[in-house]
Order: sequence, then C-alpha cells, then structure tokens
Amino acid sequence: MLDKLKTIKTSFQQDIAAAADLEQWEAMRVKYLGRKSQLSEVMSMMKTLSAEQKRDIGKQANEVRLYLEAVLEDMRNALEAKGAHANQIDVTRPGVKTTAGHLHPLTRVEDEIKRIFLSMNFSVVEGPEVETEHYNFDALNIPANHPAREMWDTFWVKPGSKTAGAPRNLLRTHTSPMQIRYMEKHTPPFQIIVPGRVFRYEATDASHEINFYQMEGLMVGPDVSLANFKYIIEEFFKEFFNDPDMQFRFRPSYFPFVEPGVEVDIKRKGDSKWLEVMGAGMVHRNVLKAVGYDPNIVQGFAFGMGTDRLAMLKYKIPDIRFFYNGDLRFIKQFKK
Repeated sequence: MLDKLKTIKTSFQQDIAAAADLEQWEAMRVKYLGRKSQLSEVMSMMKTLSAEQKRDIGKQANEVRLYLEAVLEDMRNALEAKGAHANQIDVTRPGVKTTAGHLHPLTRVEDEIKRIFLSMNFSVVEGPEVETEHYNFDALNIPANHPAREMWDTFWVKPGSKTAGAPRNLLRTHTSPMQIRYMEKHTPPFQIIVPGRVFRYEATDASHEINFYQMEGLMVGPDVSLANFKYIIEEFFKEFFNDPDMQFRFRPSYFPFVEPGVEVDIKRKGDSKWLEVMGAGMVHRNVLKAVGYDPNIVQGFAFGMGTDRLAMLKYKIPDIRFFYNGDLRFIKQFKK
C-alpha cells in the first residue's frame, strides 16, 4: 500500500504539470481526490489492517492527501490569476460586434424638433397627461356643450369623488392645456414648445392611433404677429427636412382657441403634392383673458403638430402603427 501511495504521488506530479486550464484542473481533482480515486481506495482498505499498520500507512496516506490538496490549490490560484479557464478568450478569433441600444424614431424626431427650437430661444416645458376639463377645454374657449368638443374624441377618467361640482378629469386630447398652465404662472414675453403624448378615442388605421405624440408651441409678447409665426415656422421646417427651397402655403382654418386660425402646408423638393403639417393661429382673446392677460397689450401665436406625422414624412413610413407594435425589425432600421 505504501508503494501504491508513492505511485499515486508520482502519477499526480506528471498529470498536474500538463493542466493548462481550469477544466483540466477539475479533471485532476476528481481523478486524485474524488470518491472513486486510487487514494480513496487506499483509505477504504485501512479497516483491514492491524492497529500498527493503520498508524503507519494512515500517516503516509494523509500526507499524500494534504500534498495533493496543496498542489491543486496553488495550481487553481495560478490559473485564475492568468485567466486560464474553459472559455478563455481566443485573441486569434474574429471579433463579435456587440449589440447596442439606440433611440426610437419618435425620440429622434422629438430631439431634433427640440434642438431646432432651442436654437431659436424657445424653452421646453412639459405637462400632465391626465388633465382637468378646465385646462383641456374650458380655458381654451371650448365650454361645455360647445360643438367644437366633437373635434376631440375624449377618454374621460372615472371620477374618484362624487362631490357635486368636482372637476372632471380626462386623458388630454392635445398638448394645448399647457398653454394655460404656463401663462397662468409666467409674464410675457416668452416662447415655449411642449412635447407630449395625447389620447383620442377613435378607430386606428394607417394614419390614426388612440395615443400619439404632439408638439405644441406658444409665443406671447406685446408685438407678436403672424409675421413672426411665418418666419419661425418656415425656418423650422426648412432645417428639419434639410430643404432650403421648401414651399409653404397658409390656409384659413378654424380652431376654437385661435383667431385667425391657419393650416400650414409644405411642398418639398421633388414632391408634386402639398402636405398638411400643422395647425396654428393667433391666440384667441378669450384664452388670453382666461389667464389674466390683457389682449389689448399682449398677443401671441400658438401651433400644434404631430410628432408621429413628421416622423412618417421624414422617414417615409406608411403606417403610424409601426411606431407602437414593438417589431424590432422596424425599430432597428433607425440605427445611426
């Protein structure tokens, strides 16, 4: 048995020298210290020996076991220190490009809109998506039972209080409520844009969704006119679409909170048709009065445009629902 212990030690010294990684190290550990190892066989035979033989051979077997454990431990530390393991990086293999996240096309368009207006000294403000009836309609010159309310298919929020006269809440149908909220707390002159998500209770199709994104704009001051609006909007669209020769058309239209109201159409280079891109107008006197402004002293213009609509035009996307269906094949097309 003493000879067998010497053989185990000699064999171990030869095998461990060839261990180049942790996988091979583990194989050596199992082979020499596992339950079915030769050392375990020697230890199991100890019960057949006399007391004196147990003392001598047991001492030798324990020394061999301690030696094996010490060498294995040192070898494991050395392999880990130099990173030698089963899946060690092979520097000769071709590299694998890591997948990185990127911005959603709507985020990219919103950031671009912000950048352009910030360069024209506009400020960016945001407001709540759950609004009161007062801010969404009443203060914007759309009182209860006004026919214009039919222009906005509204999601009404179930009231939490049944107190008579309690304000009714809704999911905002446009970003225009922030006009009122901002004007209530600020003194002209100022110019702001308001990005945000809005909600309409309507059937979905290629150009309509129940939730989408808008960009509201407001400029108020003592000498603000449609001439200011025309210059700012033309400069914005020329830069946004990178088309200095873009053509513009301003058509009369109706919105309850502006007077006069206009629709803005553009015709880009190479296009044969006019594209409607924005509704706008001079802020209605009733809206200015609702926030405590004197409409004989200050005037302003407001505009609203669909972020989704601009993204569809910029990237030639045929269906608004592509933005919201979560299909990565669509999203990955917009990597920079």
